[in-house]
Amino acid sequence: MADHYDVLGVQQDASDADIKQAYRRLARELHPDVNPSPEAAERFKDVTHAYDVLSDPEQRRRYDAGPQADSHFGGAGGFSDIFDAFFGGGGGGGRGNGPRSRAERGQDALLRIDVDLDEVVFGTHKDVEVDTAVLCETCGGSCCAPGTSPQTCDICGGTGHIQRQVRSLLGNVVTSAPCGTCRGYGTVIPSPCPTCQGQGRVRARRTVPVDVPAGVDSGLRLQMPGQGEVGPAGGPSGDLYLEIRVRHHDVFSRDGDDLLATLEVQMTDAVLGTNTTIDGLDGPVELEIRPGVQSADVLVIKDRGITKLRGNGRGDLRVGVQVVTPTKLSHKERQLVEQLAKSHRAPKPQLARFQQGMFGKLRDRFFNF
Repeated sequence: MADHYDVLGVQQDASDADIKQAYRRLARELHPDVNPSPEAAERFKDVTHAYDVLSDPEQRRRYDAGPQADSHFGGAGGFSDIFDAFFGGGGGGGRGNGPRSRAERGQDALLRIDVDLDEVVFGTHKDVEVDTAVLCETCGGSCCAPGTSPQTCDICGGTGHIQRQVRSLLGNVVTSAPCGTCRGYGTVIPSPCPTCQGQGRVRARRTVPVDVPAGVDSGLRLQMPGQGEVGPAGGPSGDLYLEIRVRHHDVFSRDGDDLLATLEVQMTDAVLGTNTTIDGLDGPVELEIRPGVQSADVLVIKDRGITKLRGNGRGDLRVGVQVVTPTKLSHKERQLVEQLAKSHRAPKPQLARFQQGMFGKLRDRFFNF
């Protein structure tokens, strides 16, 4: 198993701040949302596990002590494990007999944020208000009133455990259980902090800056390491997860990285053809409508869709044509249409042969909106 310090790239005497900074740097580099490769996912697991161990003072102390610290039987290890399994403690003061730390990792937090479709095209920056647990400024996470400090528990003598000798089929066995007075911490707090009531943290509202990448879609979660709740007694912060919800747009919709829209074309423009300009999500778009365009025809404008989430380039803008037939005509207009009908000699309406392409257009045109 790789050394936890080597995994995080820090020295063995690194401070808690150095360890947290190293973890945040590696998490930003290796998180699956940023680096989807299998190698990065495996390294991300190792980095997270190493941080979980080294960020907890008790686990780090045991890790630094090495495997030999787990046994009082010359490195055999087995006897201590047997007593732990059967009697809930150690067979004479091995693993699990030290006091546990008050500082624990804080819980992760989940928030949902709304973004507009035009913000998805190139990404956006948002300041998110988070109601969460933060470090108590009065005690700085010590849980004690100013000017006081934790006192060694006089029941367990600071070990956090009470040892008892019991008779069993194997003879006299020493069992160990958490101290009921200090709850296994080894210390008691005679004067809790009046601000946080001895928790080392308080509820507060804070602002978290968020860079929402381009190409996100509803349901995607962004992980922000260390931006969740501060742990009890000033323990490491959990992570903040932001679930994206893209707001409905009145004109444009989305199909993967492509943008979809409907263009209403007057009958005369459909017959004669025309050029027009529409307002895209990122600026004007020039469109050429060829003579004889039909309803359900799709005009494709390359690279005017959404920026791809993991990769280069953009999707396309697909504009479905809807030819508008006038419903109210003046007397003169009706005469002109009748003259056109007589001169054109169009066939009577009839059922057409099945065309796969036509129905494909209709499916893409309507069902994807």
